[in-house]
Amino acid sequence: MFVAVSSQCFSDSSFPAACQQAADLGYDKIELWLNESSDHLKPSQIAASPTKFFQVYRETTRLTPIAINLQEDVQLDVFENLCKVSKMLKITQITIPAATLGTPFNEEIDRLRSRLAASNSAGIRLSLKTKTGHLTEDPQTAVELCQAVPGLGLTLDVSYYICGRFAGQSYDQVFPYVYHVHLRDTTPSQVQVPVGLGDVDYSRIVSQLRRFNYNRALSVEILPEWLQGQERALELRKIRMLLETLL
Repeated sequence: MFVAVSSQCFSDSSFPAACQQAADLGYDKIELWLNESSDHLKPSQIAASPTKFFQVYRETTRLTPIAINLQEDVQLDVFENLCKVSKMLKITQITIPAATLGTPFNEEIDRLRSRLAASNSAGIRLSLKTKTGHLTEDPQTAVELCQAVPGLGLTLDVSYYICGRFAGQSYDQVFPYVYHVHLRDTTPSQVQVPVGLGDVDYSRIVSQLRRFNYNRALSVEILPEWLQGQERALELRKIRMLLETLL
């Protein structure tokens, strides 16, 4: 396993500035956060010219890109071009959001099968983020989605199992399906708190992942709207150092 940082941590900055901040804080691997409503990285712009983005990325930073995280669903043709970009950058992991609560299960299965077919063609793992308000907010439903679409995995964000409708319940059943991990500290009442003041048991998470031979990223995802300036930088340093001691 290795530690990475999501560019979402710096989404209130331009992408080049985000890369520089990440490097300054001691990170050498980065996850690309894409959001159409943000000026940080827009999936439509990247998909419009995969080769151009590849060139711009290589000119922007030496950070190793390890994953893409889509904030919202995109059209299939856009997703296919994002897979092309991923292949160029040697990224092997893409996270997409699960459908929102109330979406028919079969409708979601059809969408996921089309996305998985595209990612498989590019040799890229595809996973659903576990998050409140989406079908994956229930650990059991998250597992059932993976079972219904063989080859699909989960991006485990434990914050939403600690602070959410299923708080207090075990989520151990998701670990065999975990392809990627997002981490921050959390309490049952707050999705993000300073590192060390929350209920996230990082050691246990690492231990559970090792049980299933997980050898990929622990991606730090501090939500920028909760922290500014030096406070955010301090938290990002603290959690990086904490995670590195566990590895």
